[in-house]
Amino acid sequence: MENGKKRMALLVGCNYPNTQYSLHGCINDVVSMQELLMERLGFDKSSIELLVDEGPWSKALPTGVNIKNALNKMIDETEEGDVLFFHYSGHGTLVPSKHHLNKKEEAIVPCDFNLITDVDFRQLVNGLPKGASFTILSDSCHSGGLIDKEKEQIGPNTLSPTSQLSNNLGPKHSKPKKIPIESMLNHLASLTNMVESEIGEHLTTLFGDDASLRFCLPELDQDKLFGPHRPDSGILLSGCQTNETSADMPPMGSNGKAHGAFTYAVQSVFKAQQGPLSNREVVMLSREVLEQEGLEGQHPCLYCSDENADAPFLMWDDAQSKIDL
Repeated sequence: MENGKKRMALLVGCNYPNTQYSLHGCINDVVSMQELLMERLGFDKSSIELLVDEGPWSKALPTGVNIKNALNKMIDETEEGDVLFFHYSGHGTLVPSKHHLNKKEEAIVPCDFNLITDVDFRQLVNGLPKGASFTILSDSCHSGGLIDKEKEQIGPNTLSPTSQLSNNLGPKHSKPKKIPIESMLNHLASLTNMVESEIGEHLTTLFGDDASLRFCLPELDQDKLFGPHRPDSGILLSGCQTNETSADMPPMGSNGKAHGAFTYAVQSVFKAQQGPLSNREVVMLSREVLEQEGLEGQHPCLYCSDENADAPFLMWDDAQSKIDL
């Protein structure tokens, strides 16, 4: 805590063990991110909560309800000037829009498949008190735009046309952190026994009011809930553009551990830089790291207000610890 302001974090890692969707580096990602937060970014261990689906690090599974409850608890405890951080490493997916032909919406995939969508993150950001900040770092596929209606600062519409190239994961044996919508539907249908139903019908049948607001509320009610777009304190650093995948990398390098490519890139940036870094600098330097690692088709993005684009990442400054990782 600095100047009476709280710094709170929720770190979620889903490896989906013993399933056809298994990943290998997501829990490693959040464990190493916890170290970065404590050693370089001014967070106390007691203010960091981990939710993972294997290993000794958490007391609860990262289900959709558990993740949303933990995020809402963090928001409820937030006061003016507090700094909140949510790191997610796991699968992402794209959900077809019910009302817009050919449009798809971003979502993360908790371990129980109870999707958390861009609308849910928009609701969380709207619940912040004035002067607080909420930074999301999502190391998942299709994560660009994961906060609904947040302004794009770095992404396919703000950079050169080369950033819109189709995805190429690069190094062999890497795995995309995505579950295609067809696979989602097949899995959910096996649980609901509902044939030819939309994904929202499956999820509301399984989870009721605990399903995403995108499926529980009509679109007009969603618009009324959020009101007109306005500058806010939501900050999204996405592992890739909406149309791209983020890589789960096999054990390699000096640490010999599987890891998410974007999480590794962010941590590499902080190892190389001793001074404060803006949100914009973290994303642009992470792009350079991924390109050097051979992942030329994965482009991290930044979504936030103009002011927050150049604000220090997690409000880190020279007064805070400069301990090397």
